Amino acid sequence: MTTVTSTNPPKVKASVLALHGGQPAVTEPPGDLFSWPIITKEDEDAVLDCLRRGEMSGTAITMEFEKEFAAWMGVKYALGFNNGTSSILAGFFGLGLGIGDEIICTPTTIFSSALPIYTLGGTVVFADIDPDTLCIDPADIERHISPRTKAIVVVHYLGHPADMDAILSIASRHGLKVMEDVSHAQGGQYRGRKVGTFGDVTCYSLMTAKSIAIGEAGMLTTNNREIYERALAFGHYERYNAADIKTPYLKSWAGMPLGGFKNRMHQMSSSVGRVQLKHYDRRAAEIREAMNYFWDLLKGTPGLRPHRVDEKTGSTMGGWYGAHGLYRGEELGGLSVTSFCEAVRAEGVADVFPGCNKPMHTHALLNDVDVYRHGKPTRLAHSDRDLRQPLGSLPISEGVGRRVYSIPWFKHYRPNVIAQYAEAFRKVASNAALLLPNDKGNPPDLGGWSFFK
Repeated sequence: MTTVTSTNPPKVKASVLALHGGQPAVTEPPGDLFSWPIITKEDEDAVLDCLRRGEMSGTAITMEFEKEFAAWMGVKYALGFNNGTSSILAGFFGLGLGIGDEIICTPTTIFSSALPIYTLGGTVVFADIDPDTLCIDPADIERHISPRTKAIVVVHYLGHPADMDAILSIASRHGLKVMEDVSHAQGGQYRGRKVGTFGDVTCYSLMTAKSIAIGEAGMLTTNNREIYERALAFGHYERYNAADIKTPYLKSWAGMPLGGFKNRMHQMSSSVGRVQLKHYDRRAAEIREAMNYFWDLLKGTPGLRPHRVDEKTGSTMGGWYGAHGLYRGEELGGLSVTSFCEAVRAEGVADVFPGCNKPMHTHALLNDVDVYRHGKPTRLAHSDRDLRQPLGSLPISEGVGRRVYSIPWFKHYRPNVIAQYAEAFRKVASNAALLLPNDKGNPPDLGGWSFFK
């Protein structure tokens, strides 16, 4: 986990914690350090042009964006959606998933990565995560494979590439399809190759909070023509024309969306997308420089480990969406991550909180809820066995909230300011013993179904 550091890390300051009345470590106003997305006159002009031409609901601009996105990814096909969740649902349909089929996914992600499978009559089984990458652990996948398993969903969580070599090997041995969810990792690489180019189909959220942020939108990419055409047929009625379809059975069904959905991308979003994509690689490179600099400054700090890749392997973190750190409280006398974060916030770091996504297998929707009136929990509606996974079945996912915390997501490389933020974390870790007497520990669960909410 090494990068080039342009200046020496600042020495630990023997100062009083801000929580105890001392001077906060962060004194510099952030300005636009955290502002995202970066919207310029070029974006505004593109949207105004769309509005003035009355093309908000068309597809011409979106189709140009799709071509540019496919070229950027180095794949054959890209298809725009109204959001990332719709792209995942269409991706499942594209893979041919349906009644009674099972997918394997990480529980530590937002619902969108897995739950759209309910709409197709399928269900999800969760595999545990790796404690360092926070992505699905290949070593835990195979024990969850059954005769009904059809696909593995790989989430490159918080920008960290998953172990694609091991996952693809498992998929090949068992004849499984692979979907990549790159909503957190647009432009990231695994061993010199872009994430999103390994699986059979890849889906992306492009909503305003993501690294490629264009409004409320999603994208699907694939090199497989049939998967592409099935995804198009599912919810893009105006483009599902027999003359343009090459897959024989789909050609004969053309004219209406097979899923009954209207999932096209809004063209004001695709207008912004075309501009954002032009500048993304440069902006993401600056984000990587800033984020790596932050972690380089904290090298060797007890209790704190970076959640990042070793770029010497050819892997990168993309845009570092949802940046987090790994917490080792045992190195800080057992200080809870909750108390640690409280002290760092007092140092002037506003957005540092314990936890990440709660594990989905613990939510009622995956255990008790009958969504479609099947007479039993929807997760089991078309299964011949009880797939519910009780507490204790996925221990890493269940305990990860106590071992991670959010960190600032720097959008610009400004070493002097970033050093103040790093000093806030170093200062608290170095004075952890002073926090122990008032440490109330962690609440029963940390994080949220969407990070902290």
